[in-house]
Amino acid sequence: MDNQRLILLLALSLVVLLLWEAWQQDFAPQPQPVASAPAVAPGTTELADVPAQALQPPTVPTPPDASAPTTAPTDLGLATLKSGTRIRVKTDVLDLELDTIGGDLRQAKLRAYPVSADKPEIPFVILNDKQPPLFVAQTGLLSSRDAPDHHATFVAEQDLYELAPGKDTLQIPLQWTSPEGVTVTKRYTFKRGQYDFKVDYLIENNSAEPWQGRQYRQLQRSSQEVGGSAFIYTYTGGVIYSEEEKYEKISFDDMKDEDLGRSITGGWTAMIQHYFVSAWLPDQQETNYFYSKAAGDERYILGMVSPDITVAPGANKTLSTQFYVGPKTQHVLENLAPGLELTVDYGFLTVIAKPLFWLLRKIHEFVGNWGWSIAIVTLIIKLVFYKLSEASYKSMANMRRLQPKVVTIRERYGDDRQRMSQAMMELYKKEKINPFGGCLPMLVQIPVFIALYWVLLESVELRQAPFMLWITDLSSKDPYYVLPLLMGATMFIQQKLHPPPPDPVQAKVMMALPFVFTLFFAFFPAGLVLYWVVNNTLSITQQWYITRRVEKALEAAKS
Repeated sequence: MDNQRLILLLALSLVVLLLWEAWQQDFAPQPQPVASAPAVAPGTTELADVPAQALQPPTVPTPPDASAPTTAPTDLGLATLKSGTRIRVKTDVLDLELDTIGGDLRQAKLRAYPVSADKPEIPFVILNDKQPPLFVAQTGLLSSRDAPDHHATFVAEQDLYELAPGKDTLQIPLQWTSPEGVTVTKRYTFKRGQYDFKVDYLIENNSAEPWQGRQYRQLQRSSQEVGGSAFIYTYTGGVIYSEEEKYEKISFDDMKDEDLGRSITGGWTAMIQHYFVSAWLPDQQETNYFYSKAAGDERYILGMVSPDITVAPGANKTLSTQFYVGPKTQHVLENLAPGLELTVDYGFLTVIAKPLFWLLRKIHEFVGNWGWSIAIVTLIIKLVFYKLSEASYKSMANMRRLQPKVVTIRERYGDDRQRMSQAMMELYKKEKINPFGGCLPMLVQIPVFIALYWVLLESVELRQAPFMLWITDLSSKDPYYVLPLLMGATMFIQQKLHPPPPDPVQAKVMMALPFVFTLFFAFFPAGLVLYWVVNNTLSITQQWYITRRVEKALEAAKS
């Protein structure tokens, strides 16, 4: 294998990775369909934004106590989200807005995560019903009798709740009462320093008849993306988790093509985007019916509905669930629910990427700077693979030494490919050089470097992290394009250290690559470009050192 072709392979591996991820988004296997749900019982009215499967899931394999409700509230449509009184909720990390219609969570701002490094006073908005993309978290109850779904009107005691200094818990009760005497209190419970909180339904049956119903939780979102990069693909859409199927993406196209319908014990549902996640986390012993639906106005719904419970006259029961809205911080997510840390989507190289991130975080704890942490991790990887790289660079040095003879063979045999290949193999055998020696050691390293690429791209810890001098945000492009220019320069120097290709066309392509990739990397996050600059610089140093050793050894052998 020609070493120049290997360099081209390494340079293009990043592009291939991005194309693969885009292909996964469009053509990955669809979620398994399920048998059609039975028709809703006569006299019912289906909610347009709660799928029919959620109103009456299949009898198999739902839990024994799960029976279908016989009625549902009147559909209020999806053209707009109706709004009542807004309730402001402020904790030390969250700034939220609840609505008395449904008790929905309509807006969520992350106080510790500014929208950009140059606007630290403006928090990032992850949930919002006032501008694209629409994204809200909804819950409700479904029953054969009156029950508050996410269109019902609740009553709040006040319109502003704030976590007081010295307090660790904040509760917001919203109340709804039916004409029959069933009182439901929807209660949010927040804790200091946490992005997850509880949502409870306290059901008090003061009527003369048993009350039977179930709880549903869903995320409703439009498909618009805000602030994405044309050069870097990251997944935005739905995901679910189950012990059987593990982590599954349920994209907006999946929801449009086919409704999800599956009974799952434990697990969770979520909508993810770059750096952030919003997820409903049920009791891990509870079996829920997971569903999705695409609405006619480009809104997508992903949620779950619990088994029925019965509340006897004069009795009360509580239905609980947990919600997370915040950054994809791995060590926090993995303690909330099994597999939730996988929303930090490293793709098919997760098994390599997770240890790399662990190492990166440990180094950051010591040096306190993510930029230097990237440089040190890159150095450690180069040291781990030193012997492999040494074999590769020795092979390249020997190939460079033979380059004049290779050119002579090519000129002698011209278009006779077979004779030329035979002559080259005889030359390699005579000189005791393996032409593949420079390729295979470097190919082994490719998965590691691609995994590190995803670590740097997906880790929220690097979002708006400063490095030094003009690099104040490692997740944004270099404002002065210094790093991309350095990357292009180091790539050019690397080429000069390799044997020049005898093929003139290939030589021109190789010469153009540094300029092409400099333009390409000009729009990449500075953290990623920093990694490539450090990696290239270390590779140049290592290759120069090893090449000099080979040349000195040859000179000593001749003398």
